[in-house]
Amino acid sequence: MQIVTNMAKTTLRVLLKAFIILICAGWVSLWLLKPTNLWIRKWHGAEDRASSTIFGYYGLNFAVYAFPGIALAITGLFYLSLQPVETRRRQARSSATAFSNPVVVNSFVGILSSLEILAIVSILVFLAWTFYARISNDFEKLMPIKSMKLNLWQLKYLRVATRFGLLAEACLALLLLPILRGLAVFQLVGIQFESSVRYHIWLGSAMIFFATFHGASTLFVWGISHHIQDEIWKWQKTGRIYLAGEIALVSGLVMWITSLPQIRRKKFEIFYYTHHLYIIFLTFFLLHAGDRHFYWVFPGIFLFGLDKLLRIIQSRPGTCVLAARIFPCKAIELILPKDSSLKYTPSSIIFMKVPSISKFQWHSFSISSSSVVDSQTMSVLIKCEGRWTSSLYNMIQAKLDADQVKCMPIAIEGPYGPSSLNFLRYDSLVLVAGGIGITPFLSILLEIASPKSSNRCILPTRVELIYVVRSSQEICLLNSVSSLLLKQESEKLYLKLKVFVTQEKQSTSTIEELLEKSLSQIQMVNLETDGSSYAVHGVEGLPWMAALIGISSIVFLGILICLNRMLIPSGKKDVKRKSPSWIADVVIISSFIIAICCSTLVAIVLRWRRLNKGIMRVTQKQGKSGEEKWKNSVEEHEIHFGRRPNFVEEILDAFVNKSGRGCNVGVVVCGPESMKQSIALICQQKCPSLEKQYLGFHSLNFTI
Repeated sequence: MQIVTNMAKTTLRVLLKAFIILICAGWVSLWLLKPTNLWIRKWHGAEDRASSTIFGYYGLNFAVYAFPGIALAITGLFYLSLQPVETRRRQARSSATAFSNPVVVNSFVGILSSLEILAIVSILVFLAWTFYARISNDFEKLMPIKSMKLNLWQLKYLRVATRFGLLAEACLALLLLPILRGLAVFQLVGIQFESSVRYHIWLGSAMIFFATFHGASTLFVWGISHHIQDEIWKWQKTGRIYLAGEIALVSGLVMWITSLPQIRRKKFEIFYYTHHLYIIFLTFFLLHAGDRHFYWVFPGIFLFGLDKLLRIIQSRPGTCVLAARIFPCKAIELILPKDSSLKYTPSSIIFMKVPSISKFQWHSFSISSSSVVDSQTMSVLIKCEGRWTSSLYNMIQAKLDADQVKCMPIAIEGPYGPSSLNFLRYDSLVLVAGGIGITPFLSILLEIASPKSSNRCILPTRVELIYVVRSSQEICLLNSVSSLLLKQESEKLYLKLKVFVTQEKQSTSTIEELLEKSLSQIQMVNLETDGSSYAVHGVEGLPWMAALIGISSIVFLGILICLNRMLIPSGKKDVKRKSPSWIADVVIISSFIIAICCSTLVAIVLRWRRLNKGIMRVTQKQGKSGEEKWKNSVEEHEIHFGRRPNFVEEILDAFVNKSGRGCNVGVVVCGPESMKQSIALICQQKCPSLEKQYLGFHSLNFTI
């Protein structure tokens, strides 16, 4: 029976994968055909024919332009829900795996694989094609503007500026897809949320560049033709609403400027709050571009709005911290209650909000525990260096010093984990961590060493952990894997630790002595719990989220058709011409709000049904108190002072030689960008020289 079920799931996954490829091919074809004269002629005729039907031209635009992206998300979520979590086969040398290895390593663009380069080139070619097709058609049919007396070069420059607005629109269509969390469509190609954020940054920067050129050039032409006073404040009844475009551009520029690293890292609160101007930006973009243009960018907006809604509902009611550890290197570990049915993969992340610090700020952290090892709690390690994290550290420190330790309410989103664990399919692993970058590796090591995991799937048998820290105090962050490191309890796993302390002089202390010294300084505080709080239960199942997307899209289309039929009668072109263009825009906004509200009700019902079905409440302390003494340390572990590791000879060459011929080695890095880039460059240079061996590079983020 189990074999039949697995065969049915495999067949269904193949069919869904074929359907996903078909949707993507059709959607891309639409983007390529849209600028052509053939498509424009055919499409105008199709809109005229649809206007006389109940469906309307607006229904046609939604079905052709917007729904493919929504259908891709629905199908993708069903596909991911059928994907097996276990990794039952080894990583093999193949074109698919080699395609994801680093090809370009640069301090400006970071680390790029062949797949990423292909995607970037494809987008650039598409933008160039769109601009060329549109501007060549404009120059062939160049018509003077009656309200402004422009000479030929001014008229051409104005058309160029207008078409740059279309390029900004194309970037906006993709802008929100990389930052989806629960509805992450990028998981279909194995890209996680924390990694795809940089695509959002690139697309946002390109969009602002095109939009700024579009707006500034238009103002320039108005200025030299002495019409700027007449045009800049115009809120015309039909056509482009210029004032709405100016408001959208200003709000977009504010978001982009405050998201620059110099501001985002030092003044995160400014970045966080100003980024919520996206509501103003999207609303006024719709009023400026019009409803027909808006259907192209609608899938990303629709999925982002629904994703945001599900995250808000999932984070309520809140939970509370069971216990906390305060490390001597100004880091803390929070132990959170978890429902026993919640399973997450290694390197998963959660988003956390502490209302007593800020009622609106969410911050992401990697989970340092394993759901296979501990079914009741989950842990996160936090390095307290910024303003928000320092406030959290001071709060925990104050609770430690207080006579009565009160409850500490928090809200949790997630966990969000990878859809596949390709980095666990190697024969051997080299894990390179810098500072707090050790966090995801703690969960990976616990997962690999767990007997439950080894019984389910094939995992690496040889692991070398390279830990680069500034001071020896930071070694205490290895607390959760202490028994694994120094007792070598797992017979199926050979684990070696190499620590490099960069800012301390040579010491005669051993790893065991340093660990015992730093661990003796760890302080533990158990917190009171609130009986009304629930344990962390995770996100809704992928099929349920796919169903919510389908329900929302159907409701949106139904409301859209009804409101348009009531406010803009179809088939009466004279009435449509006299109707202000912003009415159709308001109809889209209203339909979207109603669809989201309906989805909210369904999501709330699902949430409370799940809570009442069996998710446990937090009724008692479940945090572990006390520290385990380490004995029988292994002398093979190394510690080096006053220098950084030589990744070529000292790490990779030595490890590859010990692994033997025919062994596939995975290199996973989590730490500063400079460290990731240097190791990626080494792996890029090493791959061609290896015979009968495969060297794979993977990069992880401990926060966003």
